[in-house]
Amino acid sequence: MQTQTGDDLMARILARPVDDQVRGQAANDLLNELFGGYPVESLRALLHSGDDDAVQTGAWLLSELGEQAAPLLEEVPALLAHQRLQVRFFAVEFVLLAADERHAGIIAQVLTLSRAADTAIRWKVLHFLAMASTEQLMAGLSRLDDPEVGRLTAGLVASDTEDPDPGEVVAGMEGDDPVARLFAAAIAVRMAEDDPALLAHAARVRDEEISSFAQWQLGRFQE
Repeated sequence: MQTQTGDDLMARILARPVDDQVRGQAANDLLNELFGGYPVESLRALLHSGDDDAVQTGAWLLSELGEQAAPLLEEVPALLAHQRLQVRFFAVEFVLLAADERHAGIIAQVLTLSRAADTAIRWKVLHFLAMASTEQLMAGLSRLDDPEVGRLTAGLVASDTEDPDPGEVVAGMEGDDPVARLFAAAIAVRMAEDDPALLAHAARVRDEEISSFAQWQLGRFQE
């Protein structure tokens, strides 16, 4: 069988109609081509195709490529606001892996998604809050327009250099504010290497988004 080029694979993904299995295999093959030198800028054709399935494939490829696809970070604001949940989910992962201080506005957009209604997006934002570098968080903080998210982000940044009050973190995880719960859980994860007690508590809270994430993180620490 003749090996398909990156251009061939792009055409298969953009074809209409295309079977999900065919698109998935083409996307995996294209990822290998991209790692092998096929230009990441070619993915703009997927992101601007107007086909939600193709856009989702493009967003997934960005999340897999991470920093290698950093030249396409300018596409992220539209992806973070996309109507399809999976596109927003992959875009958050891409920001975590590829954005730096030069992309403060994009990081602020991710931080604001802590108010998202979709459980999957909130879970992914919690992952971002827990794993983002201090520099990423500070950059996003500098561009936030939401005072409450800004206050919570500032507290998250401070937790990297100061010891937060464990009682306050627990109260945040168990409180009525769903946004504050995400940030408190992120503090628990960021502290876990030195003291896993707060993360263990997070694994038992009633908020399923937080408890499932904390249980996953505890599993990582126990490996």
